[in-house]
Amino acid sequence: MNWNVYLSGEIHTNWRQQLIEGARAKDLPVVFTSAVTDHPASDAAGDLLGGETNNFWRDHKSAKINGIRTKTLIEKCDIAVVRFGSKYKQWN
Repeated sequence: MNWNVYLSGEIHTNWRQQLIEGARAKDLPVVFTSAVTDHPASDAAGDLLGGETNNFWRDHKSAKINGIRTKTLIEKCDIAVVRFGSKYKQWN
């Protein structure tokens, strides 16, 4: 059986990669998922629905697509790991 682990939180350090590599080194039965951490890819998530001339609507569509993806992955995970960075705080 594999554990489904969702990695959430700050995206400015490589903590996700460290965790993934550590689990692989121990040969743990873990499948990791996370938010899209590549800013351009995240910003372009809604582009498949058609182009926008106004950046507000491009951002809005991408945020909705990313939100659906995140909600789906969190609902299917067994464990969620959240890391808050000291420099960049998404939530106060």
